[in-house]
Amino acid sequence: MKKLFIIKTGKTFKNTLEENGDFEDWVIKRIDNENLEKKVIDIQAGHPLPNLEECAGVVLTGSHSMVTDEEPWSLKIEKWIPSLIENSIPLLGICYGHQLLAKSMQGFSTYHKKGMEIGTVNISLTKEAKDDELFKNLPESFKAHTIHSQTVEELPKDTIRLAFNTHDKNHSFRIGKNAWGVQFHPEYDKNIMKSYIKEVSKAKELPLEELLNNVEETKEANFVLKRFGEIVEKEVDND
Repeated sequence: MKKLFIIKTGKTFKNTLEENGDFEDWVIKRIDNENLEKKVIDIQAGHPLPNLEECAGVVLTGSHSMVTDEEPWSLKIEKWIPSLIENSIPLLGICYGHQLLAKSMQGFSTYHKKGMEIGTVNISLTKEAKDDELFKNLPESFKAHTIHSQTVEELPKDTIRLAFNTHDKNHSFRIGKNAWGVQFHPEYDKNIMKSYIKEVSKAKELPLEELLNNVEETKEANFVLKRFGEIVEKEVDND
């Protein structure tokens, strides 16, 4: 049976891990689909990427690394991504995965000119999102959790822009039939977001109290991962 592969591109902070688990735990929880067989590939630990014939779908997680550093494991994923798109294998890139997806298809990912975006923010959908399989059941505006210093500055050609906000013009996009990138974090809950704010504040001056007070649950953003799981399941059923 084909599997949903979660490509783990890093790990969270030690304190966050102890309190909340790690990237793959959050993704699996939000997908919330017992009908899908799931397998985690820890790419930084040297796990090989799966064969296309094994893939029902793929999630690329976030990372504390930077896409522009072009680490060997990242370049390996980057070269693999176009084959997923060519074969219409459902793909969801989150944060780092979103930026890597764009880069792999000749978009441009780099440091954001406005600096870091962190905390619970407003996300707005484009008119194209109304007909998009991942976003069509969401309201035109919703809350989502963010933490990123890099961004997709230029989208690849023939890309459908799906979401934006005042900080980032490319918060989500789709390439082809079913390859999506989301800059925000649909896998986070408010405890994870608060933990990230506290950890980042140790190295970077932040309006800590304001950011923590603005954190709230983001059920609409969380639904993105559940919906992606449904899309993958549908592909498996039709296979």
